[in-house]
Amino acid sequence: MTNAATAQAIPAQPATQKIANKSFWSHARYVLADNPFTLVAAILFALFVLAAIVGPWIAPYGPLATNVGTPLTPPSGKHWFGTDALGRDIFSRVLVATRIDFVIALSSVAVSFAVGGLLGAAAGFWGGWLDRIVMRMCDMVMSFPLFVLAMGIVAALGNSVLNIILATIVVNLPFYIRVARTEVNVRRDAAFVEAARLAGNSDVRILFMHLIPNAMPPMMVQVSLNMGWAILNAAGLSFIGLGVSPPEAEWGIMVAEGAGYIISGEWWVALFPGAVLMLAVFTFNLLGDGLRDLIDPRRRT
Repeated sequence: MTNAATAQAIPAQPATQKIANKSFWSHARYVLADNPFTLVAAILFALFVLAAIVGPWIAPYGPLATNVGTPLTPPSGKHWFGTDALGRDIFSRVLVATRIDFVIALSSVAVSFAVGGLLGAAAGFWGGWLDRIVMRMCDMVMSFPLFVLAMGIVAALGNSVLNIILATIVVNLPFYIRVARTEVNVRRDAAFVEAARLAGNSDVRILFMHLIPNAMPPMMVQVSLNMGWAILNAAGLSFIGLGVSPPEAEWGIMVAEGAGYIISGEWWVALFPGAVLMLAVFTFNLLGDGLRDLIDPRRRT
């Protein structure tokens, strides 16, 4: 068999796919190098994800184990974040709490992003009665203080993780609906849309293949901001007793339990959970700009 025949017998990977993969990673490296804060946020996000996945297995003590040390022991080599009033290791509880807070944030924001993006894109593209109904629903939700609305939903349905996720979905939906509607509405009569329509594409195909991808950059920034807000919302509900029930390890509960000890000098009980909560929100806020630059086709190098 000749070399030419051998080459024909072995299927090669399409060159366009190789070029696309190379272009994406090249652009990602450019974004990270151009904005050091994005790189820092990406590293912190990876650490949080790692803690959420393996935290329960690498925690030095059980999150519910009491009397693993002297109650209200300050930070030391044995207990990095000290212990609380029941002698529980605060570092272990903070580590394990990462999973439940991230599950609440990721699941609620993912559903809000998908449902809100589709509703907003459809309303912006077709307009008419669909647009009026969707936007009046948004106005009705946003007429309430969002945290108060979340409180009401959880109080009515019960303080479980599922109900916290549901409440967060409801209060996040208007943000994605408004962003998607605006981005699609300003582009629905653009030249590339008319060209796609003249090429025989249906309205649904134009919406999903051309308009929604162009709406992704601002929506990804909104995702990043809402992730931080969702974590704060879950922690806030737990702080006032409407979130995750004790003795589960959750950042808001830990801050609430430690707040009363600040005046008496046991500052570490509330400080470390609060600091990790602040760092998580800070990470998502920093990550937003990087996600926008990474996804926006107009910024491709």
